[in-house]
Amino acid sequence: MATTQLPSSLQTFGDISRWLRESAADEDSLQFRDAVTALSAQVEQAVSTRRAPDADPQAVLACVTALLDEARRHQLFLSGLGSGWHALYEFGAYENALRQLVRAAASWQHALQRRSRDESPCFHAFEGHAWRALGQAVLAIDLYQQGGVDASEWQDLRTGGPAPGLRRGWWTRLGAWLSRRGGAGG
Repeated sequence: MATTQLPSSLQTFGDISRWLRESAADEDSLQFRDAVTALSAQVEQAVSTRRAPDADPQAVLACVTALLDEARRHQLFLSGLGSGWHALYEFGAYENALRQLVRAAASWQHALQRRSRDESPCFHAFEGHAWRALGQAVLAIDLYQQGGVDASEWQDLRTGGPAPGLRRGWWTRLGAWLSRRGGAGG
């Protein structure tokens, strides 16, 4: 599998989208990259529309609504990915961060609809959750491409350790620990 080189800093949501488009990807991660790129583009659109000097509240609301639609499609897409993705701890962390992002976007949307004074804090909370979620996505993609654990390796680990020739390290220790826990009654 190809390894990726993460830039030392991804400073804008656009930088994340560019990294996702430009980094080498295998077939297994291409669809995931495309889905994260679409989500990142929606985040970038909502943030840039909100930060515009002449920001129209209705245009911002439309962007947030489109973002929520994209995030929900993205969550559905994630549920259909293979077990190689789901075996990664980082993937679970990404799913959790994405759920938090959706909640923050829904709060921001609600504040916009009510024309609430809480709109600004809701926007800033959303922006923080967006950085976290997209950062987790980049990390999950990077680790998957570096050869995370595929489904057969995960099963090997759960049943007593990896087959000969598989890389040793903390996955082996995890497999041994899971075996001991399973033998000890859970």
